[in-house]
Amino acid sequence: MSEFRHVTVLLDEAVMALQPKPDGIYLDGTAGGGGHTALLLERMERQGTLYAMDRDPDAVAALQRKFRDEPAVHIIHGNFFQATALLSGVIFNGVLLDLGVSSHQLDTDARGFSYHRQAPLDMRMSQSGTSAAQLVNSLPERELSHMFFTLAQEKYARPIARAIVNARAQAPIETTTRLAEIIANAVPAAARRDGHPARKAFMALRYACNGELDGLEDALRSLFEMLKPGGRVAVITFNSLEDAAVKRVTKQLCAGCTCPPEFPACTCGIQPRAKVPQKPMMPCKEELDRNPRARSAKLRCLEKK
Repeated sequence: MSEFRHVTVLLDEAVMALQPKPDGIYLDGTAGGGGHTALLLERMERQGTLYAMDRDPDAVAALQRKFRDEPAVHIIHGNFFQATALLSGVIFNGVLLDLGVSSHQLDTDARGFSYHRQAPLDMRMSQSGTSAAQLVNSLPERELSHMFFTLAQEKYARPIARAIVNARAQAPIETTTRLAEIIANAVPAAARRDGHPARKAFMALRYACNGELDGLEDALRSLFEMLKPGGRVAVITFNSLEDAAVKRVTKQLCAGCTCPPEFPACTCGIQPRAKVPQKPMMPCKEELDRNPRARSAKLRCLEKK
């Protein structure tokens, strides 16, 4: 197995947002290569308790090697969507989530996430379950079109879906480059000049394979319930759909009185359960120069009252 490499995005900003304490209990719910985990551990002065969770078995193996001599770090193989079950009874001072795909997953050809290099059409973060190839070769045209449009806002969803169905009738679509070529040929020539034409369709397939948006809001609410008063959740998103989900949860938890504005006094008694302790943050120019993949990253933070 190749070494797990991941370029951590908004490293200092995300860890600082949690205000880590030496005696605290923290969860890095998308630990990946352990970049955020390592800095959290350092800021905790290697005390307290730090859970590092990831659904990718490659990441888990790398985390076990990296933190094998750190008694404060506990490695968990699983999806943060199931944190309530996997860490039942644990109450956190802070939770960190770095959504999206890792550098290792993108750069390891065999994982099938990239449209730039030929590889099996896989895209499964957990390396189990339904692969992208299975979806592409089995979903009806209408469902393919719906997936591309709703999960990636792909405006050429219909012609792409039609082209996929026509192509798979000749032979199963099994590689990343064949799918990318089919997509490129399905969109107008002008669209091919505005970034890679397969980018959005590949993102939609990745979301569908891994269920990254399904239940994200419920997962965020569950993690919020696992916080101590004053505890924080910091979330790094990479596109508008992820960010919108985080914003909806934030708005709901920060909402207070629901009485009509014409009422002279509050009668509902509803108080905000959370507050936003800082403005959303994005990578600085220096980070973007080092890591162009960070260009769409955005950090949001929520604090429990």
